[in-house]
Amino acid sequence: MPFILGEDRKQINLLPYTLDDYVNEDNPVRVNDAYVDSLNLEELGFVIFSGNSAGQKPYRR
Repeated sequence: MPFILGEDRKQINLLPYTLDDYVNEDNPVRVNDAYVDSLNLEELGFVIFSGNSAGQKPYRR
């Protein structure tokens, strides 16, 4: 079996790991994010599918 090397810790990544890394903590878009998180989506008519098949990913209709 060949030797497996890990990632170089000096490697520079092209993009940040998360979208939050792009947005400052005091950016007004955080208000929109907090508002949407406070909504009850099931009351608004969104249905979250829960399938019976193993390995099936949930999706919104």
